[in-house]
Amino acid sequence: MPWARLAGLLAAAALLAGGCGSTGTDAVGGSGAAPPGFPVTVANCGVTTTYERPPRRAVSLNQHATEVMLALGLERSMVGTGFLDDRVLPEFQAAYDRVKVLSKEYPSFEALLAAEPDFVYGGWSSTFDEKEGRGRPALREAGIDTHLNIEECPRGPVTMATVEEEIRTIAKIFGVPERAEKRINALRAVLDRVKSKTTGTAPTRVAVYDSGDKTVFTAGGAGIGNEIIRLAGGANLFSDVRKPYGDVSFEQFAERAPDVVLIYDYGDQSAEAKKRFLLSNPALKDVPAIRNRRFAVLPLSSTVTGVRAAGAVEALARQLHPDRFA
Repeated sequence: MPWARLAGLLAAAALLAGGCGSTGTDAVGGSGAAPPGFPVTVANCGVTTTYERPPRRAVSLNQHATEVMLALGLERSMVGTGFLDDRVLPEFQAAYDRVKVLSKEYPSFEALLAAEPDFVYGGWSSTFDEKEGRGRPALREAGIDTHLNIEECPRGPVTMATVEEEIRTIAKIFGVPERAEKRINALRAVLDRVKSKTTGTAPTRVAVYDSGDKTVFTAGGAGIGNEIIRLAGGANLFSDVRKPYGDVSFEQFAERAPDVVLIYDYGDQSAEAKKRFLLSNPALKDVPAIRNRRFAVLPLSSTVTGVRAAGAVEALARQLHPDRFA
């Protein structure tokens, strides 16, 4: 993009941001005085932002960011969204249909500015790819506040407490903390139900197959995937990988001898295709899960720090311990 064009877009966006306080309306903040509890200051992944009032023209990018917004009833404060991995959950479909889809994947910087947002919420760090012009500093220069899902910059292992923190933070930014507590209580109820079913069971030995034909891209011990397995009554055999994800060899995968292989389902390669690949791999022929054809499947959209996490625990628990849910 020519620099003169970019400068013009930035200037236009800055003028828009400067006028938002007097012209915008939304379901949360309205157009008058800032609601109680503001200003709000949030430190997020190295960026500190003070919100004088709730955002009114938000854009969400990536599935889990979008569904957190919709779970909090913020669709009226959204002017755009993009980059789903799956269909949104049925409970959010009507709200989602009210929001303009800016792009199938990430919008260009120019397309993003054309939506005139005052806030961009990203699920993955790739949302704010500086090489694509969407870096957080560039957006701030344009008068647009940003937030990145905290699984991308954790202070320690990601747990259900991290999920709750993310939901509470977005609710705080938009001035709807009571909605966060209602959603969190619902998530906790699901987890309590699973715990009541799985208490007393021996943890099932689980290894994740995300992807890979030369090595296995698997879930390590630092991400929400490890927590989902633990709460579902499993033991992640690669919890010693001190990252959310990591590559291990097929020989290492075989040596750990999982009783269940958990497949993350997404992209062009279906879960069934992944199963066929694993079953045909001679390095895995003696692995109990392969020998017994014992697989569990979760959509990738459920294995991230968002509102699906508790449902993922229940879905996995039903596959690991079906007798407890009969």
